[in-house]
Amino acid sequence: MDWRGFAEQMATLARELLAQSSVEDTLACITSSAVELVEGCDTAGILILRGNQVQTLAPTDQLVVDSDQTQERLGEGPCFDAARSKEGERIYRIADFTQEVPRWPDYAPRARDLGIGSMMGFLLYTEEEELGALDMYSYKPGMFTEASETAGWLLASHAAVAFSFARTHTQMEQAVSTRHVIGEAMGILMGERRLTEQEAFDVLRRYSQENNIKLREVARRVCERGSL
Repeated sequence: MDWRGFAEQMATLARELLAQSSVEDTLACITSSAVELVEGCDTAGILILRGNQVQTLAPTDQLVVDSDQTQERLGEGPCFDAARSKEGERIYRIADFTQEVPRWPDYAPRARDLGIGSMMGFLLYTEEEELGALDMYSYKPGMFTEASETAGWLLASHAAVAFSFARTHTQMEQAVSTRHVIGEAMGILMGERRLTEQEAFDVLRRYSQENNIKLREVARRVCERGSL
């Protein structure tokens, strides 16, 4: 492994990740970089759990989606465990799926049927939050080495920070946009009904609660229609 060359590639990747314009683009950059930079990786994806339901993000191949859905259906598997475990292993490496894998007795034979030879994955986390699992697949057994694991871990560390930053940035943009829309809607109601600022906000909030519609959506409708 040419670690100097890898370090240069990681430095370039760090800049590319922060330059992405959306969460989706950031995740696609992460998974494509896994295939490009980690020896043995043929395809990659990010698995997120919501309860026991799996969401596959930025898969580079259909194999990733099929594997994640299989793990969701069985309720077991390496990606599934990595994404849901707060105290378990943050890295896993399965060298050979042609051999018996006792830890996941139901998933392993189905993984072989999907054409998976070996797997490796990493919990994406920062000090504040856990974000899911970055999973890497090879069609052949024995392709992931200790060097691959080290490279994958370094990539995952950069990826977690970039993912968290992108998501936070998007949430902040959405919050600013929401405040702007609500403020505009309040102004319309204040002018139309001669309400104070607080009274206009209360009208929006009450309508939102009574009709089970998000406050932002109520405000958007007011802005479009000119009234509630």
